[in-house]
Amino acid sequence: MSESLLPLEAPVQEEPPPRVVPVRRTGQWVSAAVVAFLAVFAAQSLATNDAMQWDVVGAYFTSKSIVRGLYMTLWLTGLTFVLGFLLGTVLAICRMSRNAVLRGAALGYIWLFRSTPLLVQLLVWFNIGALYPKLGLGIPWGPTFVQVDAKDLIGATTAAIIGLTVHEAALAAEIVRGGILGVDVGQTQAAQALGLSRFRTLRRIVLPQAMRTILPNAGNQIVSLLKSTTLVSVIGVGDVLYSAELIYGRNFLIIPLLLVATLWYLVVASVLSAGQFALERHYGRGSDERGPRRRTPHERRSLDPRPARLLRRDARAARRGPGGGGG
Repeated sequence: MSESLLPLEAPVQEEPPPRVVPVRRTGQWVSAAVVAFLAVFAAQSLATNDAMQWDVVGAYFTSKSIVRGLYMTLWLTGLTFVLGFLLGTVLAICRMSRNAVLRGAALGYIWLFRSTPLLVQLLVWFNIGALYPKLGLGIPWGPTFVQVDAKDLIGATTAAIIGLTVHEAALAAEIVRGGILGVDVGQTQAAQALGLSRFRTLRRIVLPQAMRTILPNAGNQIVSLLKSTTLVSVIGVGDVLYSAELIYGRNFLIIPLLLVATLWYLVVASVLSAGQFALERHYGRGSDERGPRRRTPHERRSLDPRPARLLRRDARAARRGPGGGGG
């Protein structure tokens, strides 16, 4: 039988692809419009309110007293944050220790200083001289080698450092402990199987992985600590709020001076948040649920030995696609 006598198959009619209809998000657009309107209204109200006295704000924003108070605020925040997290890390390790005494002592410390208001702690440290008029160094129940007056040893600034540090340590201990507990126990077992000591396992294996959990909370904590430093103005430490209070106590320009302090706190908190974001990206490399991030042009150039001119040409060709044509 020749091929011309075979029955011809009918051509298959391909169905057109289904039409893609975008989802209507009417509620989101209405909500966004309402929020944008309220934001513009609030900004316009603040900008045109004569009580703000923006000229006074500009005049005092970088004045010598305010900058000196800002320096004290930054110094207190940085120092007590570092000391608090160092002490908090020790407390977290003691909290997870197999020794009941260390575990109980750490638990009692955290319970005491986390459960009492920071303002009360600052006042207690500032008035510690009423509780212990003399502070000495010596052997318990034995001779005292050095003894000083508590009021001379613990002034307002020292009381602020002690109060902020011990309070921060109690909070940091729980943050660090939560981060360490978030690391898979198999990591520790694998490190111990390789012969690493407990300290080296903690320093090289556990803590780097725990940083992914610790950093977001630590970032929130340092911003919270920055705002908590305003409480030291109660005991006479010259932070930025205390400096603003001294100025408006003389000229009665309360709102503009409070606005100066507010703007400085916003600036510092924004810088701290940006640093927190950078650190989170650094320690979160390889763990992004959305997959590997896109490399920056600088990183691509460092990995590809070809000249930058060729890389740019290939990038343009990739953006045009296979049907983009030359040009």
